[in-house]
Amino acid sequence: MSLKEKLEALKVSTSEEIASVNNLKELNEIRVNTLGKKGPITAALRGMKDLSPEERPVVGAFANEIRDELTEKIEARKAELEIQTMNESLASESIDVTLPGKQVRSGSRHILTQTREEIEDIFLGMGYQVVEGFEVESDHYNFERMNLPKNHPARDMQDTFYISDEILLRTHTSPVQARTMEKHDFSKGGLRMISPGKVFRRDTDDATHSHQFHQIEGLVVDKNITMGDLKGTLEVLIKKMFGEERSIRLRPSYFPFTEPSVEVDVSCFKCGGKGCNVCKYTGWIEVLGAGMVHPDVLRMSGIDPEIYSGFAFGLGQERIAMLRYGINDIRNFYQNDLRFLNQFKVSSVKGE
Repeated sequence: MSLKEKLEALKVSTSEEIASVNNLKELNEIRVNTLGKKGPITAALRGMKDLSPEERPVVGAFANEIRDELTEKIEARKAELEIQTMNESLASESIDVTLPGKQVRSGSRHILTQTREEIEDIFLGMGYQVVEGFEVESDHYNFERMNLPKNHPARDMQDTFYISDEILLRTHTSPVQARTMEKHDFSKGGLRMISPGKVFRRDTDDATHSHQFHQIEGLVVDKNITMGDLKGTLEVLIKKMFGEERSIRLRPSYFPFTEPSVEVDVSCFKCGGKGCNVCKYTGWIEVLGAGMVHPDVLRMSGIDPEIYSGFAFGLGQERIAMLRYGINDIRNFYQNDLRFLNQFKVSSVKGE
């Protein structure tokens, strides 16, 4: 059998093997065994030295033709097998669209966030602005501008976390009020604002105390502001938060930044004022502190207390929520226990 006949026979047998192979591994073995350096085509080309000068170009061209033809068939079969493999893989990974889907739990606003937003809405409806400020404050704005000079004994009630001698974590949101008063242009009208946010005090955590909690303070400064304006404003807040049938009372108290100062009580919403374990059998529950802005606080903000007066109040979001929903441990707000939080679950988008 001549070399040309051997190459023709090799083309036929190899073409049949390529057509019948069913996986890429075997196809690669055919490619290596037939077209590789040790394959029959390479061996045939090496044997051309034994041919006559006339036969060499004819057989060489024929050998190259067969090699190109087999290479094309191998590449074509490789593409077919790759598609087949991909289809088999997709078939094995197919999804049964008739199966029920997994339930996705939706988020919800925290009960403290809900309480803050409700209070904000009440005051926005009365023409107040909501102003937020820094959680890291200076001693000057946190204490001194609130009529609490260094070494004042009332500072002990608001012991906090100091970053340096003059920088601290704020103990109330009052610094926001001080900063807003000194920037406000009273020639354009009075100031009505609330300032919500986190505050920090060096308290031992227990059922009613936390080293971190949320406060909302309110401030009004204008001409002819009286204690009657304060009482009327707080009555609106209390009735909106605890029910229209609730009433309030003001008891004399002391705060360095207000004069006169009062504690504000709400008539007990459990017994209606008759006396029970919730109100400690007094008929009243303390909810917040308030008072008329101290003249010194106005002066330190560049406001003439002979022309302007104002009132201020401060309440804790946690305390309001605890009273409204009968929660007896402030730590429940921060422990991320879904059994507790899901009791107050509402839409995660405000207004839905």
